[in-house]
Amino acid sequence: QVQLVESGGGLVQAGGSLKLSCAASGSIFSINGMGWYRQAPGKQRELVAAITKGGITNYADSVKGRFTISRDNAKNTVYLQMNSLEPEDTAVYYCNADGVSYWIGSYVRYERAYWGQGTQVTVSS
Repeated sequence: QVQLVESGGGLVQAGGSLKLSCAASGSIFSINGMGWYRQAPGKQRELVAAITKGGITNYADSVKGRFTISRDNAKNTVYLQMNSLEPEDTAVYYCNADGVSYWIGSYVRYERAYWGQGTQVTVSS
């Protein structure tokens, strides 16, 4: 099995910065895409940023120029550097790993996606 553990959330004033980390653990063979989603109260979960194994990135329009996603493939870890935070960024942020292959004994098993437990980011005005 594979687990995703997020860290780095918290409370920050508008204009401040936070860095989220998400480490995937388990007998991982490979992970295709990794990304961050967020869900604010009363709203649907939305994509914030994603990065492929080869480093191609994709951002929501609302965070372009303020957030940067990066990835360490050797550590199976994805990061989200969030700058110039706004109250509208307040949400629970979820880590996602897409296309995960992991070892079970001498076999490799494929799962479409795993999710982290979420970390709260609160931006005060």
